[in-house]
Amino acid sequence: MPASFTHGFAFDPSYDYSLDELLNVGAPLAPTDFRAFWQARYARALQVHPCPRIRHTGTSHAGFEVYSLRYFSTDHVVIRGWVLIPQNQPVTRGMVFGHGYGGCDGPDYRLCPKGAALLFPCFRGLARSQHPPISTNPAFHVLHDIDKPQQYIIGGCVDDVWLAVSSMQMLFPATQGHIGYSGVSFGGGIGALALPWEPRIQRAHLNVPTFGNQPLRLQLPTIGSGAAVQRYQQQHGNVLATLQYYDAASAATFIRQPMHVATALFDPAVAPPGQFAIYNALSGEKTLFTLDAGHFAYPQQAAQEQALQGELEEFFSRL
Repeated sequence: MPASFTHGFAFDPSYDYSLDELLNVGAPLAPTDFRAFWQARYARALQVHPCPRIRHTGTSHAGFEVYSLRYFSTDHVVIRGWVLIPQNQPVTRGMVFGHGYGGCDGPDYRLCPKGAALLFPCFRGLARSQHPPISTNPAFHVLHDIDKPQQYIIGGCVDDVWLAVSSMQMLFPATQGHIGYSGVSFGGGIGALALPWEPRIQRAHLNVPTFGNQPLRLQLPTIGSGAAVQRYQQQHGNVLATLQYYDAASAATFIRQPMHVATALFDPAVAPPGQFAIYNALSGEKTLFTLDAGHFAYPQQAAQEQALQGELEEFFSRL
């Protein structure tokens, strides 16, 4: 049965999909040049030297020294964030984290594989990486250059992930061959778009990822950045000319790394059919964790998050 909660939304965030129906949502047909589009973008991004710099914040927490991070991404954008370096043990692996559209106001200490340096970049235009004229408001950020497939902001955020990996390897050479990615919501969708072309990431987790099955995403009522894209489509009618290249489910068909995906049965901000489309499209080793809800507080939330945390600790212990 679909998840059901008391809520004040004008639509049903379960969309009346059963679990079996969600597990059968497919990916849309990608443009014939989808692979070439992303491979060319990856090659361009790797021509950028990120010149990463870290500076100690004067604080430590939970067994980590806390550093501020700064590196260059494409289009001369400066990306800022944080790096956590473990105390009293050598760095032998690395984790890059992708945040949601709610932003990133500090490091997250919940997922800390032994011996891992943890890198938390803020995507371009958001949080510490503000970059006018890019708006910090998700409803406008998601529309930035949406009429230009090559310049669309989402592609720039994917570049930010790739150059975070470059920065990780430059700062901590021992992490080469031992790098993981974990992204939630917006960061989950960005991760799905980044991973197929990024062999330097060995395994990844996507949590309630967005940008899955863009044609369906445009049809299902939603809140947040997805609603902004729907309004743009209603006004202009041509958004799929760009979004067909930024479909996380289409990208997932090219992912080969071992994957762990947490999808929700009820989600007002990222429609569950789009989340499941990403998981369903994966053809390699994959693990599914089903949440009762995403972007919504619910009774079993703490228990489910604790169970998910346990699975992720085991999953990333194999980095």
